[in-house]
Amino acid sequence: MITRRLTRAVWALVLTVLYLFLLAPILIVLVESFDTSTYLRFPPEGFSLDAYRQVFANDAFREGFKVSGITAAVTALLAMVTGVPAALALSRLRFRGRSAIEAVFLSPLLVPHIVLGLALLLIMAPIPLTDTYWGLILAHLGVTVPYVVRTVSAALVSADPRAEEAARTLGANGLRTFWRITLPTIRPGLLSGGVIAFLLSFDETVISLFVSGQHTVPLPVAVLQYVEYRSDPSVASLSVLLVLLSVVVVVLVERGLGLRRTLRS
Repeated sequence: MITRRLTRAVWALVLTVLYLFLLAPILIVLVESFDTSTYLRFPPEGFSLDAYRQVFANDAFREGFKVSGITAAVTALLAMVTGVPAALALSRLRFRGRSAIEAVFLSPLLVPHIVLGLALLLIMAPIPLTDTYWGLILAHLGVTVPYVVRTVSAALVSADPRAEEAARTLGANGLRTFWRITLPTIRPGLLSGGVIAFLLSFDETVISLFVSGQHTVPLPVAVLQYVEYRSDPSVASLSVLLVLLSVVVVVLVERGLGLRRTLRS
């Protein structure tokens, strides 16, 4: 009995230390976001909300938030539109070269983003698509579509193909079968993939550094440009707001659709 209690106490201590290690950077940034100092320092000199007011008053941050929001929203929508037919073809059809196409969809997840960013810069610069919304969207699609394909494919695994066959037998065409049978089945996976695509696009930094410019600057790039010359608590406040935004989105999707269940399936 004593050995069992001692083992539980040791595991509890190990888990507590592990959680503190993982959460320590976020906790330090959270505390620092209320600092009254004019530069980043720890422990804080005092506590106030001035750093948060500076975030909302900063034109570069507001413009970057708009660029990132528009880019992420369009990227997520296009990733869902292109990811669904790809997932359906890879899950339901058997054809030569299927494994190669699957590898192509997974390759952006395996290649370092700095390599992708450099390749996209070389492709987009002559067109020119750099420093434009469409350049950012096309670049972000490369790293977000694979997630939609994976989540939709996972949802299709649990779907019963006999329901689609029954609908076609009763006279429904392909579009009606997809709309009435397939889409409701894959909806949790599709929306979960869309949320992941939105968050990935919103936070994407490395690829955005290569394809953005002076007129279309997403928020992560705007933050990097800001900290090149200044390092005050407003950067910590902005980081806290972005973490809260991500947490709220994920919690809402988890409550409504069961994001963890979809990702585990």
